[in-house]
Amino acid sequence: MASMSNSDSKNLTFAVWATAWGPMGAVAGAKGLVRIVLPHYQADDLADLLAWEHSGARCDETPFGELIERTRRYFNAEIVDFGDMVCSVPGNNSFHSQVYKACCEIPYGQTMSYSALGRSIGREDSGRTVATAMSKNRLPLVVPCHRVIYADGSMGGFSAAGGTECKQRLLAMESATLAKASK
Repeated sequence: MASMSNSDSKNLTFAVWATAWGPMGAVAGAKGLVRIVLPHYQADDLADLLAWEHSGARCDETPFGELIERTRRYFNAEIVDFGDMVCSVPGNNSFHSQVYKACCEIPYGQTMSYSALGRSIGREDSGRTVATAMSKNRLPLVVPCHRVIYADGSMGGFSAAGGTECKQRLLAMESATLAKASK
């Protein structure tokens, strides 16, 4: 992830676009992405949701060109890296920010446990607080929280629309894409 900074509530824009899995959307401000919604809604409903959540935001695809192109490739089962996308999250040095940055290091098609993610930022015994941070992630795919699971291999939660079924589907697609690419 290239940069994370505090969200600027001024001049927000949003967009909704088609992917192979359905419409998805995002919101961005002057300092980067602030919200991503994975495919789950009808396009008009998603546009209404984003406009309601971010009152005063204007609809404009222009700032989202690279994100739109990458998400379309991702949902067409291509290996895509979102690590250089500029995001706006609260508190650059906060625990959540540290967790999100570490989560971005989990490679495509791989998983890490909540507790291992905590250890990766020097926070032993922080599995529960890592899980709480992941549950508040508003930037799925860019902050690939779907790759964080329980130590026993079970899914854990997934706060994005579609819940753990969506998480399992994302992980299965990434695994199959890697298997296909290695042949």
